[in-house]
Amino acid sequence: MKTLAYLIILIFVIVIIIPTIMIKGFDVVNRIKSPGEVKLSPGEIPVEVYLHKKDRTQRMALEDYVKGVVAGEMPALFHTEALKAQAVAARTFAIKRMKIYGGKGCGLYPQADVCSDPTHCQAWLSDEELKQKWGILGFYRYKPKIARAVDATRGLIITYRGKPIDPVFHSTSGGKTENSEDIWGYAVPYLRSVTSQYEDDSPKLVGRFSFDLNYFVSKLNEAYPDLDLKVEELDTMKVLEEGEGGRIIRMKIKDRVVTGMDIRKIFNLNSSNFNWEIQGSRIVLTTIGYGHGVGMSQYGANGMAKAGKNFREILKHYYTGVEIERIK
Repeated sequence: MKTLAYLIILIFVIVIIIPTIMIKGFDVVNRIKSPGEVKLSPGEIPVEVYLHKKDRTQRMALEDYVKGVVAGEMPALFHTEALKAQAVAARTFAIKRMKIYGGKGCGLYPQADVCSDPTHCQAWLSDEELKQKWGILGFYRYKPKIARAVDATRGLIITYRGKPIDPVFHSTSGGKTENSEDIWGYAVPYLRSVTSQYEDDSPKLVGRFSFDLNYFVSKLNEAYPDLDLKVEELDTMKVLEEGEGGRIIRMKIKDRVVTGMDIRKIFNLNSSNFNWEIQGSRIVLTTIGYGHGVGMSQYGANGMAKAGKNFREILKHYYTGVEIERIK
């Protein structure tokens, strides 16, 4: 009898539940067809996006672009209010650069406003890429969720003294974000160090990187040819200055002063907030956080959302002194 009951339940799920979910998801996705498949509707704001994987520029509706960015930059499992915060940040990033709003466009591809290369602008994923990323069922589950979050913030951007900000963000701060000047050398009034206490769910909160001592020294000598470092001289390594969030600003190796960001890049570390310990023939670096640490922490935003904060509260926490305004 139990087997028969389970079989009936399974058939019900396959025949009724799953198709219903997929149809609802399809209705939402179909209304927001992939950019390029339909002409822009009246009132839509056009944005020129250079698709670096396809080596071409494509015009699309700004809101559709934002949906692809949120899907590419933030886990779809995140709380809706965190997704809304990411949507407003993504839209602000684009508006600040769009030529029709007085922006300078994409620095790498002058013919476009922005590009889809996350190392330069923001990640952007097409529906086809999202189906590969999430699978078909995941696509019809997550794309509508992201679309609703973007639609709920339609036209909203982050401003400081009436102008769109540069809404930088990162995965995980490690408990406190950094001042912009401590990472990039220049102060931005809305990119101030703030606490970020809800990051316990981040898989990159703590990282561990182990290297053979000879390899570690050789990489440093390769990066700094005049260093001439030897394994027995590793005890000369010391931190000279840290940012408010704990990331290393300057450190010394022998007589050479280097930056924590340089060391992070050389060894592909999760962040420049790290310490080290020599264990036998290896050196172990332990990192805190993931990313540069400036602006909004994505895992912190998700934690704030789960704690009851809305997207406006999240954005105003991570970007000091800003307002949330509608595009003019």
